[in-house]
Amino acid sequence: MPEPPVPGNCLTRVLVHTPAHSQMAGALSYWSEAPLPPGTLVRVPLGQRELLGVVWSIDSTSASDATLDPAKLRPVTTVLDAMPPLSAHWRDLIRFAASYYQRAAGEVALAALPPQLRDMSSVQLKRRLKKLATATAKRTQAVVKPATETDTAPTPEPDAATPAVVLTQEQHQAISQFHQQPGPFLLFGATGSGKTEVFMHCTAALLASRPEAQALVMVPEINLTPQLEARFKARFCPLYGTDAVVSMHSGMSPAQRLNSWLAAHSGAARVVLGTRMAVFASMPQLQLIVVDEEHDPSYKSSEGARYSARDLAIYRGHLEGAKVMLGSATPSLESWHHSRPAEEGGRYLRLEMPSRIGRGQLPLVRRVDMNHQPKSCIISAPLLAAITQRIARGEQSMVFLNRRGYAPVLQCSDCDWKSECPHCSAYRVFHKIDRTLRCHHCGLSERVPRACPACGNPDITPLGRGTERLEEHLAELLAGVQRPDGQPVRIVRIDADTTRLKGALESQLAQVHTGEVDVLVGTQMIAKGHDFRRITLVAAVNPDNALFSSDFRAPERLFSLLMQAAGRAGRDETVTNQSEMWLQTFLPKHPLYEALKKHDYPAFAASQLKERQQAAMPPFSFQALIRAEARSQEAAQGFLTLASQAASSQSDTATLLTQITLYPAVPMSMARIANIERAQMLVESPSRTALQRFLNAWQGVLHSTRAHPECKGVIRWAIDVDPHNI
Repeated sequence: MPEPPVPGNCLTRVLVHTPAHSQMAGALSYWSEAPLPPGTLVRVPLGQRELLGVVWSIDSTSASDATLDPAKLRPVTTVLDAMPPLSAHWRDLIRFAASYYQRAAGEVALAALPPQLRDMSSVQLKRRLKKLATATAKRTQAVVKPATETDTAPTPEPDAATPAVVLTQEQHQAISQFHQQPGPFLLFGATGSGKTEVFMHCTAALLASRPEAQALVMVPEINLTPQLEARFKARFCPLYGTDAVVSMHSGMSPAQRLNSWLAAHSGAARVVLGTRMAVFASMPQLQLIVVDEEHDPSYKSSEGARYSARDLAIYRGHLEGAKVMLGSATPSLESWHHSRPAEEGGRYLRLEMPSRIGRGQLPLVRRVDMNHQPKSCIISAPLLAAITQRIARGEQSMVFLNRRGYAPVLQCSDCDWKSECPHCSAYRVFHKIDRTLRCHHCGLSERVPRACPACGNPDITPLGRGTERLEEHLAELLAGVQRPDGQPVRIVRIDADTTRLKGALESQLAQVHTGEVDVLVGTQMIAKGHDFRRITLVAAVNPDNALFSSDFRAPERLFSLLMQAAGRAGRDETVTNQSEMWLQTFLPKHPLYEALKKHDYPAFAASQLKERQQAAMPPFSFQALIRAEARSQEAAQGFLTLASQAASSQSDTATLLTQITLYPAVPMSMARIANIERAQMLVESPSRTALQRFLNAWQGVLHSTRAHPECKGVIRWAIDVDPHNI
């Protein structure tokens, strides 16, 4: 039993990572011997555990004068005072994210800190900081700092240590507008137009003009980090030291993530490269935020606090007075809508770079009508001939299919048995390489049965195709084809299965870059962001499925994916042959493919925005999903239905329902995962403010409904604001 606080001790409010929906969403009260600045990291007791916490506020009066019972307050165990407190701007970002995305502030704040920091003592942290400071000092002693320039210099001359880069007129104009205007900016540039060079030039100008300034550069996926990191390190590390550029993503070890976070927090790191988690990096001198491939769905978190890192980047820039630049060849429709002219209500400034650098041209889009091909055709004769011609010329081709494995289903032709997962509403995928059936949702893996489990028929066959089967089929079709040097054709497959081991992705990409590969087969992980200089042909084997999705965002995602995939071709201006994008489709006249053939994103965006406005869909309305997980589908839907009915009877929520539409509860598209049933309810409003007010008021209703006797089977529930998948 701790001693009660004595006069002079301070009441301290501390955020800890409390369980989701535990109704302990706010800061908890402790007492400390001396006032602790907000943002200080501390270790505090909670139940039988000791947790890392963040001091959120202090009360200068003694704890005995507080309304709380002093005898029930527990003391702060340890103060991690070896490092500066987290800034007020960082804390404001956490407050906003927690409020907007309907999560506990402690959950958001502690999830944003590196995991290894949660278990470190004050002594261990001091040692780590001392070690980092010593190493940084040694590495930067020999580095010659560039001469500083005034803020008015828009584009500083390249340093002698950096090779000169000749910018295009479009790049010069974009950079000039960036320096003259406050932003936020949407850099709308064709694939291969040099958007990354614009990002680097703007970063170079900032670092040269402000000695303490920091820049945050975000990419959507881990596999895009290495190539960008290499370019930034080559440009900035010779000028500012080895530690000037650090990365932050979940693929790093805990020690690496902690070192990068501490380097950013201390200001030693001038440039931070990272995935969506990096939007919460502690950067006290942040002056520039770049969000590359801003359209990518990976920026939206799918668990915990379901935040959009792109949207938080815009808010953080406004909060800290930092410039924000979003970049994409196929912007999200929300960003495109926000970048319309200011007189029409636009909030972003659109910077356009429609041309590729040098003589590089956008690929010619060819459509193959699969209605005129043999029924079981996988690779059409015209496409095969085109790939063969590229191989003969020593050029590379990329064949894209967004489905891994050998086949999505195994089927018995006698009794119609299919390889369903017993735990999920999905089929187990057949992987021929190790003869397994794997569920890509719950992870269940079993050997392929020798005969049908239902009727004993030994003839069970694969249905459909994945990248593994496509690779095998291409090897058969190209067996007699030779490279210009007389060697057999080399085919490499890159997907989640072939890149599991550490360093596998980097090794395979290196093979592509050096020309060792003739045909690259893969999923969407190869279709965006990569700078493949030797690829002159890209083929999409079966893109039609996305056209029939129930999700209203599916056409936007498909167009973006195909246009990004097409952008991998023809990036080397020394290759004079016309690059090509081949589409094998049963709907060659579809408007989406017509716009893709012309590389006309503005026309596609205009048509999609018109449809969404007519249907009152985002960005012309605002949505949230309430998801429930339970032991039965009836319990999950029953919980949501009861909560909806309770909202009508509660005075604080009923008054807001005039501006809110509550749709009926329905099963999710993937209704069961790992024997957990899932249901959802859509909440929609034409007003973002009204939606937020309703969700805030509805939180208490959801908590009380969860305790209802009829909801015993409910395991958890969550609110997803601005959902990307419905």
